[in-house]
Amino acid sequence: MRIPRWFGRLCAVLAVVAAGTACGGGIAQNDSPAFVYITNAPIGQNEFLQLGDTGTAAAAAALGGGARTYESKDEQSRRANIEAAIAAGPEAIVLITYEFDDLAVEYAEQYPDQQFVLIDSCPDPIPENLRCATFKEHEASYLLGVEAALLSRSGHLASVAALDSPFFHRWSDAFAQGARSVNPAVTDTQLFVGGDNAVGDPARSKELALTAIHNGADQIYAVTGGGNGGIFEAAVERRVFAYGVDVNQCPLAPGRVVDNAIKRIDTVVLDLLAAVRDGVPGGTSKAYGLAEGGSTVTSLTDDAAASGCVILDHPDIVAQVRQTRDNIVAGRVTVRAPGE
Repeated sequence: MRIPRWFGRLCAVLAVVAAGTACGGGIAQNDSPAFVYITNAPIGQNEFLQLGDTGTAAAAAALGGGARTYESKDEQSRRANIEAAIAAGPEAIVLITYEFDDLAVEYAEQYPDQQFVLIDSCPDPIPENLRCATFKEHEASYLLGVEAALLSRSGHLASVAALDSPFFHRWSDAFAQGARSVNPAVTDTQLFVGGDNAVGDPARSKELALTAIHNGADQIYAVTGGGNGGIFEAAVERRVFAYGVDVNQCPLAPGRVVDNAIKRIDTVVLDLLAAVRDGVPGGTSKAYGLAEGGSTVTSLTDDAAASGCVILDHPDIVAQVRQTRDNIVAGRVTVRAPGE
């Protein structure tokens, strides 16, 4: 597999970034930043947003230049942060999640000389000075489904997702598809939080998980963002198993979280910012999956041994998942997203 030209530059600086050269709680400060990262919400303990912060800092170190992070809390602060970032005159402004879709278009069109990057979402059409990165969440979710079917004693799996929308079905449908690839008789239940706080309601998420468990599910896929903690609580209380998303969530419920479908935000940020630096034309969107190194499962990462994930107690299943991953990358297995 061809190694991207920026990989060597990244390797040389990752240790420096990890060692804490960024100040202000992981937020790199520079009077004239090359890159500005703007969150959709406060970073806090949100490891997904933290990856965007550290990824932008690592990219700045690899490519040469400073980085700065602005944390938002609502629509008004997102808008204010974009305006402040534009005033700072960076090479590129990095935005994250669908909550920036409309704002990315508005400001990209208003400031055509300013380059923008949007992670984990993409508007349509895409302005020429915007580069998007999305993820093939369905591929890693398929792998988790394989694990769940092989571990399940009841033959009943469930997903608790934030919204009943095509976007979230990329996780829940693929989880079921992967499970049925090894056990066609498996039962699949999909429940959705809904409401105004679908990605931040642990109480409602827990309630739905308990409903699924009551109905016989012993493997629960948690796809509710900030609500996943409630699902893990239900798994601990009822002694079933759960699966996380975006980052390694196994430590949140030791002995109960099997594995995670993770997104390599740091890798993707560097890839897109390198494209900005190299003058690669924008107005594009790239999907990152298993083959592109943008998504995977925790059990197949280099540091899996330190993850605390339950699946590591089942090396035979890990081996089967690795083979399935290789089959997907080679095109021998096709995992289709909703609508494809």
